[in-house]
Amino acid sequence: MSYLMSNYAPLEVTFVKGEGCYLTDTKGDQYLDALSGVGVVGLGHCHKDITAAIQMQAGTLLHTSNWYHIQHQETLAKKLCQLADMDTAFFGNSGAEANEAAIKIARLHGRANNIDNPVILTANQSFHGRTMATLSATGNEKVQNGFAPLVSEFIHVDFNDVDAITAHVNNANIVAIMLEPIQGESGVIIPADDYLNQVQDICQANDWLLILDEVQTGIGRTGKLFAHEHNNITPDVLTLAKGLGNGVPIGACLAKGKAATLFQPGSHGSTFGGNPLVCQTALTVLEVIEKNDILNNTIQMGEYLVSGFKSKLMNSDKVVEIRSKGLMLAIELNQDCSSLLKAALDKKLLLNITGQSIRLLPPLIINKAEADSIINTVCELIDTV
Repeated sequence: MSYLMSNYAPLEVTFVKGEGCYLTDTKGDQYLDALSGVGVVGLGHCHKDITAAIQMQAGTLLHTSNWYHIQHQETLAKKLCQLADMDTAFFGNSGAEANEAAIKIARLHGRANNIDNPVILTANQSFHGRTMATLSATGNEKVQNGFAPLVSEFIHVDFNDVDAITAHVNNANIVAIMLEPIQGESGVIIPADDYLNQVQDICQANDWLLILDEVQTGIGRTGKLFAHEHNNITPDVLTLAKGLGNGVPIGACLAKGKAATLFQPGSHGSTFGGNPLVCQTALTVLEVIEKNDILNNTIQMGEYLVSGFKSKLMNSDKVVEIRSKGLMLAIELNQDCSSLLKAALDKKLLLNITGQSIRLLPPLIINKAEADSIINTVCELIDTV
């Protein structure tokens, strides 16, 4: 009998140890983690610098209330704001919490402009979290099923469709657009190169906030520290999580300009958000990324994986498309491939299946030998479909 609720359906394996790109199970078998805990451990499992930072901070100070100054929190806020060209930061414990904060900022922006029923545009097939507000913002009925009535004041439009956004410019209640630069959970859906630029132009012309959910794309995943850097833009609100803590729970909501001052004392809070442990860990993550040239490795290994897949799969009649940005990849097949999740596990490879796509989010520290192993195993799996 399991005492856990049944909201997960875990595969029949339990991991007890991790090192670099590998996990070891209770039987001593080793698995190549091409999923990074769903985009979380970008620097790999038990990175020595991250482990040392956690151990040091755990022996110094774990938690104080946000009723007092927290030095590491203030240092991390400054570091992230300088890196992202933002002005202020709020820290929570997850991507969903970061997005909740962004939604509340958008509503305050509306109220500051005398809009009593502020509306946020989000995208179909998006994913922003599983709290009631972020679930409502998410453009996926499967995720929302059973939880109605949802939080209102969200309108979903097609992703990568500027006309779908401009169709709403006469709606006086709209206060923001909330998008993922790349839709991760729906299968690494990458928009046109200038899509975000056009969306930002629309936002600026209508006094809407541009909120970019970089919970998955941020912290180096696409080869830039933040995915929106590929477009040379700066959003009004930016949300981060996953890779920021390399496994330690942290979420961040950054804001700029008019959005940066909307939270006032009492507007929002988080008991555990921004505690000394998670902030020191996140600072170390950022230091390692810079010190070890992780972004360059992400670009090179992303290109290496794509080249390898294209070479081996060029004659496959099962492959529809290979989509990638840095180390965020998906191989879309022309049929259901859900059986490959268990088949990959049997071959000691961890990956994800989204619809008809194989999704890969390997650690940013991956090397060519590990990339070759992923290429060979995934191609073997595709042959069995």
